[in-house]
Amino acid sequence: MPRMPGRRRVRCLVVAAPLVVLATPRHALAEERAWRDPTAPREEPPAVQVKPIAYVEAFYQYNLNRPDNGITHHRGFDNRAGSITLSNVALGLSADAPRFTGTVILQVGHTPATYYLAETESSGAAGTNASSGRLFQYLQEAHAGWKAPVGRGLLLEGGLFPSPIGPEVLAAKDNWTFSRSNLFFGLPYYHVGVRAKYTLSDRLSSTVALFNGWNSIVDANEDKSLAWWLAYEDGSAVNAQLLYFAGNERPSGAPEGPNVRHMFDGFAKLEATSWLDVMAHANGGFEPTRFGTSTWYGGAVYARARAGIVSLALRADQLREQAAASGDDRAQPLFFSGARWVGSGTATGEVRPLEGFAVRLEYRHDEADSPLYFRGASTGNGSTGAPSLQRMPFPNGIGPRPRPRSAPRS
Repeated sequence: MPRMPGRRRVRCLVVAAPLVVLATPRHALAEERAWRDPTAPREEPPAVQVKPIAYVEAFYQYNLNRPDNGITHHRGFDNRAGSITLSNVALGLSADAPRFTGTVILQVGHTPATYYLAETESSGAAGTNASSGRLFQYLQEAHAGWKAPVGRGLLLEGGLFPSPIGPEVLAAKDNWTFSRSNLFFGLPYYHVGVRAKYTLSDRLSSTVALFNGWNSIVDANEDKSLAWWLAYEDGSAVNAQLLYFAGNERPSGAPEGPNVRHMFDGFAKLEATSWLDVMAHANGGFEPTRFGTSTWYGGAVYARARAGIVSLALRADQLREQAAASGDDRAQPLFFSGARWVGSGTATGEVRPLEGFAVRLEYRHDEADSPLYFRGASTGNGSTGAPSLQRMPFPNGIGPRPRPRSAPRS
């Protein structure tokens, strides 16, 4: 008998091989030679330091739910089962000089296709192109900045940035686990706009930014979002951040109304011992609408044990949402197709036999209060109890959002 769109649980085993290829700048090699041989002449670093950026991520996943469509639903980027999958191939450059800085990273694969699912869809005209996530999915980062000679240092930047929200990042090689938490998948990935970072001390910095909004290269309305965060870094031992993000994130003409969505985020990482790292992440927010106030909150805890080239990481997370409702009217949910809560537990073993190469074996269990996950013979599109023709709300704010024709923009 065929099963409906999903199950409340999903368990997966993933073998991942994030391959990292990084070229070493010539001046860094010269410094290493000088360190090994103090009599060797030292080479001064160039005025402009350029660093290549390149990595490849691939995985094979076995889904214990055995979905016949091969989809591990609502899992972000490791979302294909029973196939050796090329998740992401990224190539870029970063440049740093006394007065400017810049980064450009290109990408291709399953990851960028999911990364831009929530991008605004805007129709074109006879002399104007249409805009959607498909137009930008090959671009991961693109920003440039000027180092203003103000106080301890003021960095002014503009462009496409990875989101500062939370401790996890897009590149799996820089996370403790291969899969990302439900908070990372549900919250924004990227922003376009300008930001100013001021160095308060050797360890403390403050940044203020003006962005289009959540996952918006092309804005869905005429309002802009404001973000502020305070970051503390103490070498590799302690890393902490507090962030506030506010703005109207609904598309023009949305029935919920043009109200400000407020988000609060914080995380802290601690090197507890020479072999143990721990980390915690908390996020929450609210959004007034014409139907009441929508709210959400969630958190994740992490631990990683290290022994030479081997490590073991554990993570547990949960995200809860309450969408505003008034009578038969209900605000469109922000996360996970309207499920009231989702959670996961992950265990990841890693071996780094070579510099720039890692192999991970990961087990993950996902659970939700609604049937979000496919199992066996699957029908529907994975939304909570929806028929196959109903549009599925996406995570990361609303999903593809066509701009209403009643709200033209110049």
